[in-house]
Amino acid sequence: MARTLTGTVVSDSRDKTITVRVDRRVSHSLYKKQYVTSKKFHVHDADNTAKVGDVVEFTDHRPISKTKRWNLKAVVDEGSAS
Repeated sequence: MARTLTGTVVSDSRDKTITVRVDRRVSHSLYKKQYVTSKKFHVHDADNTAKVGDVVEFTDHRPISKTKRWNLKAVVDEGSAS
């Protein structure tokens, strides 16, 4: 089964590639305070459909290039480009 993640597009400047930031909440092991960590993924967007600010869903895929291992599944929510 393919791993699916959801995140926000932070860059769409490259052709057929978007950069997506995935935020997750983590609890500190000792102090139990919750904080947000984020990680960026390079996602293959063959049709250049996603824009900056959109919330997208993407799945893992075979390696497409040196940094791209993810494929765009759907645009969940269209955001406003600011």
